[in-house]
Amino acid sequence: MAEACISVVQEEFCCAICLDLLKDPVTINCGHSFCMVCINDYWDQGDQRGVYSCPQCRETFSPRPVLHRNNMLAEVVEKLKKTELHPASPAHCYARPGDVECDFCTGRKRKAIKSCLVCVASLCETHLKPHLELPVLKRHKLTKASRQLQEMICSRHDKLIELYCRTDQCYICYLCATDGHNGHDTVAAAAERTEKEKELKEVQRKSQQRIQEKEKKVQELKQAVNTLKHSAQAAVEDSEIIFAEMFKEKCSELRELIRAQAKAELSRAKGLLEKLEQEISDLKRKDTKLEQLSHTEDHINFIQSFQSLCVYAETDNSSSITIGLSFDGVRKCLTSLKNHLDEYCNEEFNKIITHGKRSCAILKHN
Repeated sequence: MAEACISVVQEEFCCAICLDLLKDPVTINCGHSFCMVCINDYWDQGDQRGVYSCPQCRETFSPRPVLHRNNMLAEVVEKLKKTELHPASPAHCYARPGDVECDFCTGRKRKAIKSCLVCVASLCETHLKPHLELPVLKRHKLTKASRQLQEMICSRHDKLIELYCRTDQCYICYLCATDGHNGHDTVAAAAERTEKEKELKEVQRKSQQRIQEKEKKVQELKQAVNTLKHSAQAAVEDSEIIFAEMFKEKCSELRELIRAQAKAELSRAKGLLEKLEQEISDLKRKDTKLEQLSHTEDHINFIQSFQSLCVYAETDNSSSITIGLSFDGVRKCLTSLKNHLDEYCNEEFNKIITHGKRSCAILKHN
């Protein structure tokens, strides 16, 4: 009866989130109490939605309630800790997901702290006491709480597996050593572990060595990548300089030649233009005289003037004036030069690309 009262008191003053005795208790609007850290962490997880609920009754609150320490409840808990009714340690807490449950607890299971390899059972602190106090149970082998107890028991003889058969490379019990493994190379599991630990250290040493070698290669590869970047940039800059130098001088010469020819032809055209303008002026004067002649009444003067004006008109040869310069030939020559350069550049670029692929293949192989 006293044990039942203890259980009721423990549950009333335990946090529903951590299942431990309340620490810095706070009471929220619905009346339920929690550890201040536990309820804050719980609400922080749902802070994005802006709605906060009680972990026990699921009542929701918005905005987030301001928490204040429940001093009266805190004093009660402190007094409870000083009595015989308090839960002694976190080991008395109920088992949570992922914990090993006590096999002897009825109803709600508590967290197991030890497993007995003889009883093949896991025990909480309360049910572990007989193994620590009774002489007949003190001889039982205890280990850290584990869910894999059945794997530590021989399925044939229902005995604890304590040996390792090197011949068959399997774990066995002492009865197996004389039943099915007689004459085999058997050792204690602890001794085999000692040997395996030596092998493990050697494997770790080799693994660390390989890691160092790989890290060294990583550094070398990074250095090679940096070198490649600088080399590629230098190659780009050099190619730009080379192409600029190749064509700069020739382009300058061609530009001056075209300008000189154009200047000479423009000068000739200017002279022809002045000549034509002068001829037009002369023709206009002649036309004026012809018009005046058509109105003269002196027959002798008309005949004499008409003959001289007609001779002047027949000497006109301005139709032979032409502009003969054209740069079509230059364009054709430049187009032909470009085609030849393209063919040559393509051949050289293919050589460069082939060389680059070979270099990458060598780098990849290394």
